[in-house]
Amino acid sequence: MNDVPVHPTSRRRRRLRMLIAGVSAAVVAITGTTLATNAFADTTITSNQTGTNNGYFYSYWKDNGNVTMTLGNGGQYSVSMNSINNSVVGKGWKPGSAHTVNYSGSWNCGGNCYLALYGWTRNPLIEYYVVENYGNYNPSSGAQHLGSVNTDGSTYDIYRTQRVNQPSIDGTQTFYQYWSVRQAKRTGGTITTANHFNAWKNLGLNLGSHDYQIMATEGYQSNVSSNITVSEGSGGTTPTTGGGQPTTGSGGGGGSCSVSVSRGQEWSDRFNVNLAVSGKSAWTVRINLGGGQTLQNKWNANVSGTSGTLTATPNGAGNNFGITLYKNGNNNTPSASCS
Repeated sequence: MNDVPVHPTSRRRRRLRMLIAGVSAAVVAITGTTLATNAFADTTITSNQTGTNNGYFYSYWKDNGNVTMTLGNGGQYSVSMNSINNSVVGKGWKPGSAHTVNYSGSWNCGGNCYLALYGWTRNPLIEYYVVENYGNYNPSSGAQHLGSVNTDGSTYDIYRTQRVNQPSIDGTQTFYQYWSVRQAKRTGGTITTANHFNAWKNLGLNLGSHDYQIMATEGYQSNVSSNITVSEGSGGTTPTTGGGQPTTGSGGGGGSCSVSVSRGQEWSDRFNVNLAVSGKSAWTVRINLGGGQTLQNKWNANVSGTSGTLTATPNGAGNNFGITLYKNGNNNTPSASCS
């Protein structure tokens, strides 16, 4: 029996087949890598839903109209709303908490719309807003003004409203809304959420167990578009008081003092402001009036100045005192600090 010789050309064919197989495996591996990268491709949604996208919770809600939300990488999303009645969309966290929130991007409003840190709690059922920007309608209009808090470079006015038999995270319910509305509008920055929560608590506005919290774009019977990126920051700012969170400072003889500011009686042209100092009996309180506001009256303290920044010191009547301010077109509650 004769042996069949193995020709060199046969060996070359086997080596060629092995090379082709190796290239095919490499193509498969590269394709797999490409698919993994494409896992972060944008996702577009047009119907009511919630979920998780690229590590962030998202929420999409509308009652009707055309709303297109595109979920991008990380905390980025964009949205376009038109021919709507009401819609709220955004990205954030579930559960929410006293995050320090960073956000940036663009926001365009053609009517009644908000850019806000928005969330819900249960027990009690609360819908809350930290409004950073709004269109031609101030969301606090007609609301109960309770005070203000200075944080993150602006004064936020604090309000409460009640919604009766309205949509909620638990179906149709009656619940309160808490509002912090920024006086100096912006589209980008840091929100020290804990300062708002603490200010609300000091005014008796208690939150419950947190459900979700998003950096939201909301529109009501208007056209809105935005492109927002949200992330969790660190640190934050120390608030100054305007009715919720006290300001603390060092006082003579050691220790610290704090002052709380609350709105008093109001008339068409003026309103009262009540101030209460704690922590020290020797103190100096500086009251920052809004533009145009002037002092009309004072009680239970020595108060110098008539506009801009007023300075108050004890006059022997105790630590609770007050002032009356002429509005002169500015109905905002002033802020105050204690030292």
